[in-house]
Amino acid sequence: MAIDRIWSYAPDSGYAQDQELTGYTVAATDGTIGHVDPQADHFGLRHLVVDTGVWIFGSSVLVPVGVVTGVDTAERRISLSCSRGEVKAAPRFRTDSETMDPDYLAGVGDYYHRLPPREATTT
Repeated sequence: MAIDRIWSYAPDSGYAQDQELTGYTVAATDGTIGHVDPQADHFGLRHLVVDTGVWIFGSSVLVPVGVVTGVDTAERRISLSCSRGEVKAAPRFRTDSETMDPDYLAGVGDYYHRLPPREATTT
């Protein structure tokens, strides 16, 4: 996957232009990681901030939309191409201001870009 594509939804992901995803459940290949709170597009770098609840000590993670493999509007569920461990190992997200930090976003994009490609599984 090209680095610039990590910030864009795949054409076959099921995402509709300007679709509101806040509140959708987010699932990695091996289980649920949380809920979207919120989605953002800063500097053309589209991403989801996912509230992980108690899974990662009550924190949130930032996920570029390029790893979204499916958006199910009926189930209000988003599927990712990466595992829970890969999401947990991503650069730590601490404050909402980081969604406006081009250096932080570049680091996140680089991390997800380097993950090995795989097929999504339904959980």
